[in-house]
Amino acid sequence: MSFRIEHDLLGEREVPSEAYYGIHTLRASENFPLSHLGIDTRFIQAFAQVKKACANANATLGFLDASKAKAIMQACDEMIAGRWHNNIIVDALQGGAGTSLNMNMNEVIANRALEIMGYSKGSYEILHPLDHVNMHQSTNDVYPTALKVAAMSLLQELGDEIAKLQGALQGKEKAFSSVLKMARTELQDAVPMSLGAGFGAYAEAIARDRWRVFKSIERLKNVNLGGTAIGTGIGAPKKYLFLVVECLKEVSDLPVARSENLIDATQNCDMFVEVSGILKAHATNLFKIASDLRLLSSGPRAGLAEIALPPVQAGSSIMVGKINPVICEAVNQAAMKVMGNDFLVCQAAQNGQLELNAFMPLLAQAFLESLTLLKNTVAMFREKAIEGIEANTEHALSQVLNSSGCLVALLDVLGYEKATQLASALHVNSNMTLKELLIRETTLEENEIDALLSPSRLIALGK
Repeated sequence: MSFRIEHDLLGEREVPSEAYYGIHTLRASENFPLSHLGIDTRFIQAFAQVKKACANANATLGFLDASKAKAIMQACDEMIAGRWHNNIIVDALQGGAGTSLNMNMNEVIANRALEIMGYSKGSYEILHPLDHVNMHQSTNDVYPTALKVAAMSLLQELGDEIAKLQGALQGKEKAFSSVLKMARTELQDAVPMSLGAGFGAYAEAIARDRWRVFKSIERLKNVNLGGTAIGTGIGAPKKYLFLVVECLKEVSDLPVARSENLIDATQNCDMFVEVSGILKAHATNLFKIASDLRLLSSGPRAGLAEIALPPVQAGSSIMVGKINPVICEAVNQAAMKVMGNDFLVCQAAQNGQLELNAFMPLLAQAFLESLTLLKNTVAMFREKAIEGIEANTEHALSQVLNSSGCLVALLDVLGYEKATQLASALHVNSNMTLKELLIRETTLEENEIDALLSPSRLIALGK
């Protein structure tokens, strides 16, 4: 392997000749062998969008040579398209509030831009990672801006997936509207309801999540790009400060806007805490729905078995014929991870000190992981579970008609005391149906009983 010599504040180092990263990245990769988690792909793409916007603004205002700007923006476009990501080698968890990632991006973009211009990597006297790629920037404004850009893009995609999940649940609400089942409170028989109504309740919860996620983009759109080190814009021309966010808006096609208080936007991370809480709320709803479906599909012979989940894989290496609700279990685990990440986001945000939050890398890793995990989880849940659910209609109906829960619908006919006596008798006479018990213990005619226990009456809204 051949090497080139690069230097920094601490001295000289050999850098592999073919590497697009440089000495700052090399030191960071050695300093932080922590999680072995790479930088999120969407974060890299968003960072490249920010760097492109900065180069565009600097070129437009005459601060950056047009040929250098063109090469930098082409390199950024390539990274936005997914190239050169294997040269972003720093760990997701790093000290320095994200400086290592910013330097890694600067070096990769600079060296690729040098290639585009016909020069060899490391020819920094022609085009420099800091003097040109990082012109009028600080880690402290480009890192949180890139994080917000990546998050807004993922929020849009998550919102689309949530909308599809809501539609799938509403489809089941309609399909199962006439399927009678027993509702349960505290896991005990309660009163009859339609299976469709249960799915309608799930759809309503997911609809709230959809609205919350949609509104979350508003919480993240104000960026501190141009604020440089602490939000005062030191080292950056005022004309650049006003133009660069407009350039980013065009590059990203997102509703980004310059924060009215750049110092606030540089040091405070409460907007991430707020959105993370919304993600946690969505994870909570997903967890509850998945857990319900596991219960409703339990059995299939010795459980509730009111629904059948799509079989996706064999469930045991020893218990033959067993199929487990693995998709729902995966949803549960993903939800737990999002809830754990929310705690990390809160911890990272609250530990910012004075004019900067040094723990942005942890916040970014946890926050973007939650967004990506939820997007993938919602799609999996819909495709591999919700859309293929089938109702065990006859079995569910038989459970209803043999449950004391139906007696609630007869209170106005029987009275509470008589209904209570019948419930006790039904529990003792486990081989007797509710209809048989009513014929034996009341003066009601069979046709009256059939009318009182008709599915349409049992699931009607109100009396």
